[in-house]
Amino acid sequence: METSTLQLFYRFGVALVLGFFMGLQREYAYRQRVGEEGELMAGARTFPIIALLGAAAALAGEKMESTGPFVVALLSISILLAVGHFWQARERDMGLTTEMAALVAFFTGALCYWEYLRLAAALGVGTAVLLSIKVQTHAFARRIDREDVYATLKFAVITVIVLPLLPTQGYGPPPFDVLVPYNVWLMVVLISGISFLGYVLIQVVGPRRGVGLTGLLGGLASSTAVTLSVAERSRDSEGLDRAFAMAVMLAWAIMFVRVIVEVAVVHPPLLATVWMPVTSVFGVSLLYCGYLYRVQPGEAQNEPQTVRNPFRLVPAITFGVLYAIILVVSNGAQSYFGDAGVYLSSVVAGLADVDAITLSMARLHESGDVPSHTATRAILIAAAANTVLKGGIVAVTGTRALRRAVMPGLALIVGASLGMALLL
Repeated sequence: METSTLQLFYRFGVALVLGFFMGLQREYAYRQRVGEEGELMAGARTFPIIALLGAAAALAGEKMESTGPFVVALLSISILLAVGHFWQARERDMGLTTEMAALVAFFTGALCYWEYLRLAAALGVGTAVLLSIKVQTHAFARRIDREDVYATLKFAVITVIVLPLLPTQGYGPPPFDVLVPYNVWLMVVLISGISFLGYVLIQVVGPRRGVGLTGLLGGLASSTAVTLSVAERSRDSEGLDRAFAMAVMLAWAIMFVRVIVEVAVVHPPLLATVWMPVTSVFGVSLLYCGYLYRVQPGEAQNEPQTVRNPFRLVPAITFGVLYAIILVVSNGAQSYFGDAGVYLSSVVAGLADVDAITLSMARLHESGDVPSHTATRAILIAAAANTVLKGGIVAVTGTRALRRAVMPGLALIVGASLGMALLL
């Protein structure tokens, strides 16, 4: 089908804009580093031209029914970039970032012509963002150690290599028929990914952004770990109990965000029932965090917190086993004891982990074994049980002042969770 002039202008226009974004970032970064002196090899004018060249080369190749024009254009750009890099290398500027970004701009333009506009936009904007966070990425690279590298490689192995090899069908009679190896391992990858993301955010932002912020980000990794860490540190730091309490409460609040994310990823239809009660409890948690923030002393803002890489292979496998056990127990409890059996299993499971029971309920609702209201109540009951457990950690490990600051929040979360469960 013949491409209209309007369509061509639109595709080339998108290529022009994306190239300009990338070039503008390169121009800004260069001027910040060098000043007005010197000439950048490719900047706010050259990048859009390169993107337009990519689109034009793709158009010419289509019209000539040959890859020749595209290959010639790509080789020409590559040679020019190589020559420019050679001259910059003579001045001891060995970086390849601008050259690689220029090649990305060329292919972005080609993608625009080939009508992969969303992919081109994601590629162009993502590249511009990546170019803009040079300081943060270098700081992150300086903070990581060998353990972090190994943890990252292990996470890549369980995601890219192990997951695709697992069977996608269940085995055994009920209630064991809900055990699908692929689904179980997928939950391991999901939870490990959320925890890993939280750890990366902590490393990028830095641990000295305040107790509240590290509690917020730490909650992405493990709210229980944050609770234990903060409670232990409270014994060595006087006058920061309300700041520590805010870190604990923020980590607990993030637990409910994790619930929403997990349900949305695993079985979105369950969100219709889950989102309102879980969001309500999250709101109650934030209100108490706001109260603690208003009364906490100002010097707490520079208190550091260290969080280790949350991904380790043995805990990840342990979580998978726990998830599988909860899945079978909950399915069997529903079959033999009805809703009461599910609620009892959620209390026991919640003491160990809220993520596992959340994912189990989402899967059981997806298969039709558990109604939506029962699954939602089970998640809320598990959250209340888990909050009580973490409150016990504070009571045993933390100072008296920390206990006084945290316990009202614990009562609010548990009360709100059970109250929303009764209202369903």
